[in-house]
Amino acid sequence: MSLFSPAPPPDSRTANAASPLADRMRPRTLEEFVGQEHLLGPGMPLRVQIERRQLGSMIFWGPPGVGKTTLAYLLAKHVDADFIPFSAVLSGIKEVKTVMAEAERNRRMGRRTVLFIDEIHRFNKAQQDAFLPYVERGDIILIGATTENPSFEIISALLSRVKVYQLRPLTPQEIATLLERALRDKERGLGERGLRASRELLEWIGAYSGGDARVAYNVLELAAAATTESELTREVIESVLQRKVLLYDKAGEEHYNLISALHKSIRSSDPDAAVYWLARMLEAGEDRLYIARRLIRMAVEDIGLADPRALEQAVAAYHAAHFLGIPEGDLALAQAALYLALAPKSDAAYQALNRALQAVQERPAEPVPLHLRNAPTSLMRQLGYGVGYEHAHQFDDALPVMECLPPGLAGTRFYEPTGRGEEATYRERLQKILEAKQKKRVKHSA
Repeated sequence: MSLFSPAPPPDSRTANAASPLADRMRPRTLEEFVGQEHLLGPGMPLRVQIERRQLGSMIFWGPPGVGKTTLAYLLAKHVDADFIPFSAVLSGIKEVKTVMAEAERNRRMGRRTVLFIDEIHRFNKAQQDAFLPYVERGDIILIGATTENPSFEIISALLSRVKVYQLRPLTPQEIATLLERALRDKERGLGERGLRASRELLEWIGAYSGGDARVAYNVLELAAAATTESELTREVIESVLQRKVLLYDKAGEEHYNLISALHKSIRSSDPDAAVYWLARMLEAGEDRLYIARRLIRMAVEDIGLADPRALEQAVAAYHAAHFLGIPEGDLALAQAALYLALAPKSDAAYQALNRALQAVQERPAEPVPLHLRNAPTSLMRQLGYGVGYEHAHQFDDALPVMECLPPGLAGTRFYEPTGRGEEATYRERLQKILEAKQKKRVKHSA
């Protein structure tokens, strides 16, 4: 193409030995691309477009180092389209019009053009408007990349003409796969060195990188340059990063030891210990969403109705950690852990369920009492379904006296609220309910 000296495509074959490892190891085919299974897995939306060779204009929204530029190039390559990389930082309206004119001529000759705009959110409204007619006519397949929320940074007219795909941070396991590939590759990577590294160490680098493959490659390259040994060690990585590397087997004993220490510190209302054990897990590269799920469990198991907001805090921390990623999401986990540690404790709900489960296991499965059954048909009504049911809202105090447990369990108490936190209020309320119902029963029997 005769465009105004466009930048070369991000193909690892254009990189030389002096190029950073991250550039040399760029995937050359879609099969080499790692991550984004929610988009590229079998039957997923982007995968379907690729298989049909029917690419439309799209926006890739995601954090740095997850493959936005590389994926755009591979898509263009897969559909035999010309790939024109374009920087929103370095270009203006004049350059946009030059590229658009060339792309229009390209279309008339039967060629497709993928125009890739890095940091598209940096274009102002007028610059973004300039793309609209060309996207509508199909002169270009526009692929924009942004780290910012497109809802706020991309004009609505353009958003309505593109599909937004959200790319996720790479997992430590996915990054470890990329690093293993770099260690083996003799043509583009470090394979000539014969350098080895444990999977555990590579996953820690993945966790440290916060889902950014470029950062992980840089760490690996610096570590390789810093050692003359045949195997990378924790000490080499620590010397490169100037920080301590905490490794532990996320499927082994230390994994369970640390989560146990966090759980028991929160249960014991020790916020300092809780945040320490949390920090240990974060530094070791533990899956943030695993920690968040365990915090939710602690909220319902050890706090319950003593502070109903504990569950809200834990669930909110899960969503915040998922949305923000590393490291910002770690603050949400810390906030939740401290909240849970300081909250009043009660396992009354947990014990209530255990007692109920025990009763279910040990006693016969008695039929639902007739007065609690629905009676949608005349036959059911004739059989007595629903007879004797007392609707709570028919009473001024909304307190019917009918028994809702089966006869063999009538009067059994499963829930025994404590006097701690909000649960003290519920205990008082429950006592008043029981006393009011008893008075009604005595009155009815008189």
